[in-house]
Amino acid sequence: MSLATLAEGYTMSESSTMLNATDECIAREDVWGAHNYHPLDLVIESAQGAWVTDVEGKRYLDCLSAYSAVNQGHCHPRILATLVEQASRVTLTSRAFRNEQLGGFCEELAQLCGMEMVLPMNTGAEAVETAIKAARRWGYTRKGIPEGEATIIAFDNNFHGRTTTIVGFSSEPSYRAHFGPFAPGFALVPFGDIHAVRAAITPNTCAVLFEPIQCEAGVLIPPDGFLRELAALCRDQNVLLIADEIQTGLGRTGRMFACDHDNVQPDMYILGKALSGGFYPVSAVVSRRDVLDVFGPGSHGSTFGGNPLGCAVARTALDVLQDEQLVERSAELGAWLLKELRTISHPSIVEMRGRGLMIAVELNEKARPFCESLKERGMLCKETHDFVIRLSPPLVVGREDLAWAVEQLRAVFAAR
Repeated sequence: MSLATLAEGYTMSESSTMLNATDECIAREDVWGAHNYHPLDLVIESAQGAWVTDVEGKRYLDCLSAYSAVNQGHCHPRILATLVEQASRVTLTSRAFRNEQLGGFCEELAQLCGMEMVLPMNTGAEAVETAIKAARRWGYTRKGIPEGEATIIAFDNNFHGRTTTIVGFSSEPSYRAHFGPFAPGFALVPFGDIHAVRAAITPNTCAVLFEPIQCEAGVLIPPDGFLRELAALCRDQNVLLIADEIQTGLGRTGRMFACDHDNVQPDMYILGKALSGGFYPVSAVVSRRDVLDVFGPGSHGSTFGGNPLGCAVARTALDVLQDEQLVERSAELGAWLLKELRTISHPSIVEMRGRGLMIAVELNEKARPFCESLKERGMLCKETHDFVIRLSPPLVVGREDLAWAVEQLRAVFAAR
């Protein structure tokens, strides 16, 4: 049935007689929803831990984790209990008033990061925008950059979000097409090239914005020593070092933060996704007092940012990460998984790489058909940048589940 036919005469009674539950959900979404995603064709109805179940009752191992948002696993019972308890009392006050959860959330997150202040927001893109505003205001008020001339250095193949400001400094043409004009003030350099960063820094540079691992670009890991050199260069040039750890932070790479692999402490962390265990949009910028103190009343805000429901959920999500030793689990299982994956030999495989439970299988042909074949075998992953299969299951995944996943990959490659 064509979309045009569905749009002309779509009713629940008609669809239910012609389509199964999966096809009905897909048809309704395709007719009434904007087509800004290209999902695999299954419809998830429920989830628990590392496994999800579709509307037909088939179970799948989730090897994407909502792009690291469910590091703690789907529907973690402790986080769910906090959500229900807090939602029964108060969910939203706005920042016009204070709430009992915000102070504790800020204190606990700042201490976890080794920082002094927290500015909570909702989505990751909002947190990136907040960090950009903080860096620019710091540049004008602390560093003495002339008003309107601050610049921020970012890297080729970056992915920091989807707002017009952020896509304006993306190097991916499809992210930018027909969305301009874009905000000025950004310079792009090759990822991992310290000489290019040094050459790009000027007296008006206020910050360098980077991902410790470029996840959306295909799990690209910088050369050994690059982050340490970058941190030293920024200190020497009085430039803020901003780490976007929205996907890599909170245990995903086998350390609490991916920067920890290089013993680097940035001037700002940008966090989100797993900060709430997948229950609620919570993000934050975490930094020193002299950086976040540039904001005064009225200079920045968000109706939902720092709301009591989000803060309560995030506090428990952070407790779960630490109490259940999920960071250590990611390191151990990730190393085991990468070793097992490297036993698979196939002419389409270019490289297996990763840290913790953030692993990429790079191919010399399109990855989408492989992801579709894996879906048919009960394993969910997603292609990124066309030629990479990204494997990032929830950190609660069992070793036996990962062993099963390796066998599914082995079978899919053997069949091609």
